[in-house]
Amino acid sequence: MAYGAEPQSARVPARRSDETKAAFKTTEFIVYVVAVIGVLVASFLVKTVDAHEDYFRADRAWFYVVLLTIGYMVSRGLAKSGSRHHDDA
Repeated sequence: MAYGAEPQSARVPARRSDETKAAFKTTEFIVYVVAVIGVLVASFLVKTVDAHEDYFRADRAWFYVVLLTIGYMVSRGLAKSGSRHHDDA
């Protein structure tokens, strides 16, 4: 070995996982659950006052829950599409 030359370091193979984190362990799941609970509680708490019509009915609340669910499913799909399997290397 020449003077001043450093020995070659052993290469450590990159750690690869087969799967993304479990869905219930992600922050997006926690945010999803909190948002769904928030929408349903808000819909429950809004009452008809005097002769005014209720402006946040249950059907609208459930529509928002469906939109939140679609958004959550898309975000999980994107997370899974970014994960690699050992066969992809």
